Amino acid sequence: MAWSTRQLADLAGTTVKAVRHYHKVGLLEEPERLSNGYKQYQVPHLIRLLQIVRLAELGVPLSQIATLDRSEERPDDAIAVLDAELAATIARLQRVREELAVILQHRSPAALPARFAPLADRLTEPDQSLVMIYSRVFDDEAIGELERMIRDNPVSAAEAELVALPADADRDTRRRLGEELAPDLAEAREAYPWLRDPGAYARHDAADAEATVGRAVGELYNLAQLEVLHRANLIATGQFGQLGAFERALANKEDEG
Repeated sequence: MAWSTRQLADLAGTTVKAVRHYHKVGLLEEPERLSNGYKQYQVPHLIRLLQIVRLAELGVPLSQIATLDRSEERPDDAIAVLDAELAATIARLQRVREELAVILQHRSPAALPARFAPLADRLTEPDQSLVMIYSRVFDDEAIGELERMIRDNPVSAAEAELVALPADADRDTRRRLGEELAPDLAEAREAYPWLRDPGAYARHDAADAEATVGRAVGELYNLAQLEVLHRANLIATGQFGQLGAFERALANKEDEG
């Protein structure tokens, strides 16, 4: 008795397209044909196809099925490798489910790293963007410090004012706000070493990490906010000579304008 391609596929619980693909990749031998060109599959073809379908159901990639065929002396080794790969996949999917549960619980943006989901309501849109970038360019120690910093330090009145600061804020407001932010920034630098030397916590190249963050900050904040942040940093780090030069440059620019 012989079967057509359709009949063979039905017996094995697969499709004609799949059978043809198995021929193409060399997993299933081509059968003899009748004078009219119709294929005539025999019992060995059915057995082989059932083997292929079964292995595919177990998650074995087609590219590895041929390897399993050549592992007759120690087939357990190949199966053990597959089992380890599946275990890793299951663990990864379980972690994803746990992260999704946290995201749903706190109704936080899905793109935000799960560890920051409970803190999402404290993060402005620019903050969320920076957290995503930080999580890619800095190591786990730095991100742990960032998480603690956000969790343990409620948003101050000065920080809230900075978030809402318009690009055309007057000079006195910009100067005052920088001075008000400086003490908190100095305290944060003391408490969180990552802030003092970000490059030391880069996942890869320190210069690239700092350049990436610098570019992001430059595009996420308006000019008035950037001025305030720069002034606060100069004060917090005791760079008063540079602060004086910065203030003079701003005054000259405004006078020229």
